[in-house]
Amino acid sequence: MTALLEIEDLSLRYHVAGGTLQALRHVSLTARAGEVLGIMGESGCGKSSLAAAIIALLARNAEVTGGAVRYRGRDILRMSAEEQRQLRGRHIAMIFQDPMTAFNPVLRIGEQLVDFQHHLTGVSRSERRARALTQLQKVGIADADLCLRRYPHELSGGMRQRAAIAAALLMSPDVLVADEPTTALDVTMEAQIIHLLRELQTDYQGAVIVVTHHLGVIAELCDRVAVMYAGEVVEEGLVDDIYHAPQHPYTRALLACDPAAIHDLARRLPTIGGQLPDLMAPPAGCSFAPRCPLVKPRCRSEAPPRVLLSVDRMALCHAVQA
Repeated sequence: MTALLEIEDLSLRYHVAGGTLQALRHVSLTARAGEVLGIMGESGCGKSSLAAAIIALLARNAEVTGGAVRYRGRDILRMSAEEQRQLRGRHIAMIFQDPMTAFNPVLRIGEQLVDFQHHLTGVSRSERRARALTQLQKVGIADADLCLRRYPHELSGGMRQRAAIAAALLMSPDVLVADEPTTALDVTMEAQIIHLLRELQTDYQGAVIVVTHHLGVIAELCDRVAVMYAGEVVEEGLVDDIYHAPQHPYTRALLACDPAAIHDLARRLPTIGGQLPDLMAPPAGCSFAPRCPLVKPRCRSEAPPRVLLSVDRMALCHAVQA
C-alpha cells in the first residue's frame, strides 16, 4: 500500500500557565491508501493534539519541538500558512467530533457546501451545488435538496454529522481524519454513523485515520490501530492482533475496561488504578510504570525500548520480547 501520510518522531508541547505540557512525545505512524488507521487511548493521551497536527490546525500556544508530518513526502508543519490552507479540504480533510459546531450557524447548509469547494476552478456555482446534493445523497440523507436549504440547527445531530462527513468528502481528499466522529451522538445515531463510515470505506481509496476512545468503533472500522498513552504510541499493530493478543500492559488494561468484554453481572465497572503522569514533568522511565502490574525497578528510571514484533507490530515496553 502507498504511504500517503508519515508522522516521524513528532514531539509537541503546549505553553501553559506554570510551564510547558508535553502533549506528544516521539510519535511515529504511517497512514496508507485504502487503509483505516485507528488511534485510541484515554482522554488526555494526545489523540486530538495528533489529529490537529496532521491537519496543521494547532492552537496558538502549541509548539512542535521535533519531528515531521509528511504528506506525499512534504512536511506539512514546515509549509507556509497559505500552502497549509490549500492543502486542507483538498488533500487532507477532517470530520470534527461535534456536529453542532462543524457548520456556521447563520448560513444554510447548501451555501456552506458550495463554498467548501472553492478550490475547484472552472466549475459554476450551480455545478458545485449539484455536487453537494450528490454527496449528501451518498451519505444517506433522503431529502438532500431540502437539507441544502436548511440551517444547521434545523437538522438532527445524526443528519448534521452526515452532512459533516459529506463536507469532508466533497473534494475527494487523499487523507480523511475523523476525530471522535460519534462522541456527540446517542447510541442509535452512533450505530448509524459507524455503519455509514463502514460503507463509505469500501468506495474510498484514500487513507482514513479514526481518532477515538471508543473501542467498538476501532473494532468495527479499522485495519490497524495505534494505542496512545501520555503522549506516546505504546503499541501498534493490526486490530485483530491487538484485540486478541495485546502485548503492552496498558493495552491489556484498556481492553479489560471495555464494557463489551464484561460477561458476568458486576456491581462496578473495571478501571485502571492510579493516575496519568504529570506531562508538565514527564517521568524519566516508562510513563505507565506507576500503574503497571509488571513494573520492575528499571521501568521507573529507563525509557522503554521500541520493540518491533513484526513488520506491522510494535510495543514500547521493557517486558515485551521480540
